[in-house]
Amino acid sequence: MLPEKTDEIKCKINQIGITNDTLTSRAGLLFLSRYVLGTKISELLAKKFSFLRKSSKGIPLASVFHQLLCFFLNGESFHLSHFDQLKNDSGYTGILESNCKQLLSSHSAKRFFTSFQISSALQLRKILHILFVWQLKKEKPTRIILGIDTMVMDNDDALRREGVDPTYKKVKGFQPLHMYWGRFIVDTIFRNGSAHSNHGNNVQRMVKNAVRIIRKYYSATVPIVLLADTGFFDQKLFLLCTELNVGFIVGGKMYPDIKKKVAETSNTCFFEYKLGKKTWFTLDFEDQRKSWDTAWRCIYTKPITDDCGQVLLDFERPESLIYTNLGMDNTVTKSILSLHNAFCIDPEAIITAYHNRARDELVNRAFKDFGTERLPFKRFAANSAFYYLMTISFFLFESFKYDIEIVPVTWYPSTFRRNFIDAAAKLVHTARKIILKFSAVFHARFSLTILWEKLKIPILLPVL
Repeated sequence: MLPEKTDEIKCKINQIGITNDTLTSRAGLLFLSRYVLGTKISELLAKKFSFLRKSSKGIPLASVFHQLLCFFLNGESFHLSHFDQLKNDSGYTGILESNCKQLLSSHSAKRFFTSFQISSALQLRKILHILFVWQLKKEKPTRIILGIDTMVMDNDDALRREGVDPTYKKVKGFQPLHMYWGRFIVDTIFRNGSAHSNHGNNVQRMVKNAVRIIRKYYSATVPIVLLADTGFFDQKLFLLCTELNVGFIVGGKMYPDIKKKVAETSNTCFFEYKLGKKTWFTLDFEDQRKSWDTAWRCIYTKPITDDCGQVLLDFERPESLIYTNLGMDNTVTKSILSLHNAFCIDPEAIITAYHNRARDELVNRAFKDFGTERLPFKRFAANSAFYYLMTISFFLFESFKYDIEIVPVTWYPSTFRRNFIDAAAKLVHTARKIILKFSAVFHARFSLTILWEKLKIPILLPVL
């Protein structure tokens, strides 16, 4: 056997050393930081919460809010001690276009959050409302479909956290109420874990507030439809929606008398609804509970085949009810018919809309992937401020994907961070300029020159 000839390996690393160059592994964060600065949301927050500042010394409030928003967008760690690591990272300081003296420490971040009262933390919801109107004016929808649901935040391992209570998912934690519009969380109320879907008057207040904002700052005539699951099955909500000229599609409860009515109905009254290979038997009728003053449109559904077209046995066919005021003699039905065709109020369209409500769960999944379920403070007010700022950051994250049109909007936060934020770059100081140098592959992949020019265009948020 002839001996192999091996060439000298010239790419082998023989030694490691230290460089004085300013390097960063989170270079993509620069573009999100510039996007946040372009919205001037940090200045808006500083103006609304100027009462938090007790002295003219220290870090300006606008810089504090900007750093906190970038902290959530970065998502490397959500422990407050991570602020100390970032403060000593010259690369991170350069990405935020700041200096180490202006960066927050873990102690200053803790003092800032603990200075919030519950009433002041709730004012952060107004920022979400401003962002909501901003997106509405950009997208100009002809029909607004809002979803409402709760989300359990698992804090089961937390010790002595105010507001951490047992939830329906058999874990202890918080259970905020969310309102969704597409991929955005447009309003939220931070609540303790024992607060169920219809707890108190939270839902009514949230719906009233959303309708008021849409009617006043976007359009007085645009049709609004509310989607919710069985947890929000309540005549008070139905009457409120009708009073506000809002359509609703809400899951109902299967009572024995309804089962009896369906069983006694002739087969000729049923019709088939198909979506892909799955088929349902459906029945369209009106129902009025004994304690109700009004009868509402009700759609009964029962699947007869699964997603593959296989016929289901009778015990595998879950029955469900959908209550709605669409298709009845009211203002919202007339407004939908004037702007759209009659198909929008057909049973098939209502069933499809109710099934699409499951997309709100995907928003919850993306939100948990973006932030953290485990909140760092013992006091409820501090945790609520932390949560509201995290929600605002998530809204900005989603709007960034829509606006830059360079990365897919379907990317989850972990995918976005792995592909876009986790980029190596070098900060170079030369000729009175600071240049952030990327690899040619990364620069070409995300068209950074085009993105850089887009971020120079000012963003005007509406005034509410």
